[in-house]
Amino acid sequence: MNNVKIGNKLISNESSCYLIAEIGINHNGDLGNVIKLIDNSKNAGFDCVKFQKRTPELSTPESQKNLIRETPWGEMTYLEYKKRIELDKETYSAIDSHCKDVGIDWTASCWDTPSVEFIEEYDVPFIKIASASLTDKELITRIKNTNKPVILSTGMSTMQEIKKAVNLLSDSQLILLHTTSSYPCPPHELNLNMIKTLKDEFPELPVGYSGHEVGLASTLAAVTLGAKVVERHITLSRAMWGTDQSASIEMSGMTKLVKDIKTIESALGDGIKKVYDSEQTPLQKLRLKNTL
Repeated sequence: MNNVKIGNKLISNESSCYLIAEIGINHNGDLGNVIKLIDNSKNAGFDCVKFQKRTPELSTPESQKNLIRETPWGEMTYLEYKKRIELDKETYSAIDSHCKDVGIDWTASCWDTPSVEFIEEYDVPFIKIASASLTDKELITRIKNTNKPVILSTGMSTMQEIKKAVNLLSDSQLILLHTTSSYPCPPHELNLNMIKTLKDEFPELPVGYSGHEVGLASTLAAVTLGAKVVERHITLSRAMWGTDQSASIEMSGMTKLVKDIKTIESALGDGIKKVYDSEQTPLQKLRLKNTL
């Protein structure tokens, strides 16, 4: 497997998981919420917080733009809603400054080429390609040309589509994330064994997991299957308004997830059988014969 360096961390077979707290749009356009979510992520032990950067006029499907939506700010078109929750330059500069102050990486998934140019103005450690953009050749090529490491989510995509995207990014420092793009995702559609399938299909690439399920158990299982990057949506409260809130985890869940992942990583060991010092006393007490 090729090693990929993200910020100060090298992702390899031997490395611990790189943990991404997906803030996404769960801030509801409010800088106060953003700062709280960043601080919660740092305090829980995540390595990175991630946002979603869009140019609403370009990234909103034409068929959706004029649909009327009920929001906490009143009734508005879907395009107006997208503009309402999009963070501006001043807010991203505040994000950049605050993340540097508290010591946590930040980045964004870019949904269109102007958004890539926007994010390039900041020294982010990688750029994320969302599952929805996996078949967007122009966008993938533009992100590749940033020469930054790339993390590619593979939800709602066929293996043939994944192979084409990987081929486009062949000269990049690339990490694949298995995911199923439903919110929240039912357990029978998580298909965690795809982590092994991706590792077998692309042995040169680190593979991780982006979870949209309720609870933590499936994400922990992904770590035992070899995920080297873990991404989960986070929220201040699952009761908050927004489409992604119900598939997100709150502060208590964030802290437990990080703790349990570290326990699993320690427990997995190196796979080499040995007799531990802690076994010596039971060995002397319990083994009656050694006649092999």
